[in-house]
Amino acid sequence: MNITTRLKMMSFMQYFIWGSWLVTLGSYMINTLHFTGSDVGMVYSSKGLAAIVMPSLVGIIADKWLRADRAYMICHLVCAVALCYAAHINEPGLMFWVMLINAMAFMPTIALSNTISYSCLEQAGLDTVTHFPPVRVYGTVGFIVAMWTISLMGVELSNVQLYIAAGSSLVLALYSMTLPKIHVVQNKASATLISKLGLDAFVLFKQPRMAVFFLFAMLLGAVLQITNTFGSPFLHDFARNPEFANSFIVRYPSILLSVSQMSEVFFILTIPYFLKRFGIKTVMMMSMIAWMLRFGLFAFGDPSGMGFALLMLSMIVYGCAFDFFNISGSVFVEQEVSSDIRASAQGLFMTMVNGVGAYLGAILSGMAVDFFSVDGVKDWQTIWLVFAAYALMLAVIFWFSFHYRHTPENSTMRTVAH
Repeated sequence: MNITTRLKMMSFMQYFIWGSWLVTLGSYMINTLHFTGSDVGMVYSSKGLAAIVMPSLVGIIADKWLRADRAYMICHLVCAVALCYAAHINEPGLMFWVMLINAMAFMPTIALSNTISYSCLEQAGLDTVTHFPPVRVYGTVGFIVAMWTISLMGVELSNVQLYIAAGSSLVLALYSMTLPKIHVVQNKASATLISKLGLDAFVLFKQPRMAVFFLFAMLLGAVLQITNTFGSPFLHDFARNPEFANSFIVRYPSILLSVSQMSEVFFILTIPYFLKRFGIKTVMMMSMIAWMLRFGLFAFGDPSGMGFALLMLSMIVYGCAFDFFNISGSVFVEQEVSSDIRASAQGLFMTMVNGVGAYLGAILSGMAVDFFSVDGVKDWQTIWLVFAAYALMLAVIFWFSFHYRHTPENSTMRTVAH
């Protein structure tokens, strides 16, 4: 079996685990456990809190001391135990702490899976810009398959989703033992203390362009958390309207939401073209405009004929919104750093997107949902329009603050960060 096929299998399982609960856990907590919007935001914020420290920390360990493939295996074993225990919890505070443990183990695996893929592709003599997106697209397929599995099994509002995720984590931990060895970087005798501690990637903040890039990665991470946390509860709430109570959207919201990931499959495959042709600044701008459209279309969509079309369009633009900052951003970071800090730099990117950004997005979006709710009834149209305005504001500021001149060399040559 060739290396790209093995990496595709890893990517598929990596995101199948996440897709088993990420989108539907909020609905389970609100509808079955009767948590408030702030409770749900608090639980989801655990992912952000963990990602503030853990991806960078584990990335440093994988760069300097422990092989990335072995760190990957250990993390997924911890996830399996935590998710299994979470299935038994019905109290917000305890759910937060258990999901925090899960997140502390899972969030580093996102960056580690990228690191393993980049390293293996490089060892095989394959161009990462060309070959990584087709590998990563299988992660999106895994996410879709998981969402359909949860929806068609009728367990969107059940703790069964957590058991499925736990079992999948165990399988991936075992599979990771078969992956190629990813060698750690040997410290040079003359290395500085910063280098010995694995903090080299933080030097990137000295570069104004990279500092601005990481800042907006954080702000876009907040946007992503909003849709992850409240997309499913939003669709479930149409059941309050007798006209829509038995609609397809209410019965199978995850299937509709999975169209977002199907759209990802297409847009991931366009990343090499857009990055080489237009550069990271234009690609990131496309992402921000797409986020604005994602929320704006949510605001006016519903299960009726025209409303359903608007919801479907929202799912389609999500692919551009997510891929053109998340996947393209990872490739951009890969191009901008030297190979000896690859895992640390990918961990730092994940920290900004899924750490600081996700934490702020979870807490503030939960507060916003509660603010625009009366007696438990949420004013979803206003909520989504507020989020759309936020995405538009980001696009305008980014255009004037991120200075990057695109040339063909930016997309084909690795530069070393100093």
